[in-house]
Amino acid sequence: MIYLATFNWGWLLGAGLIGLAMGWIAVVQRGQGWTAITMQKVAVFVAALILASVFHLAPGRVGYWLDLGLVMFAVYVAGCAVGSWLRYLVVSRHASASKA
Repeated sequence: MIYLATFNWGWLLGAGLIGLAMGWIAVVQRGQGWTAITMQKVAVFVAALILASVFHLAPGRVGYWLDLGLVMFAVYVAGCAVGSWLRYLVVSRHASASKA
């Protein structure tokens, strides 16, 4: 993982910034969302990918891209969470200031 962070820091930074932007501009949707079955299938798929990465089931270049893709996905999701949280802080301040 140190190798990935050292040599691909630009890609990881880009994934984090795109996640931050997407979290910031995302509009809250009050839709149905995914069903529990679909969420379980996605969770099993992601867990299988993580296990394949941990146990080096994909050797060589394919394993490298799997590791990089998983790390970039994690950084993107973290950026989305931070962007949404920052937007919540900004919007909640404006809402409380306008009521006073």
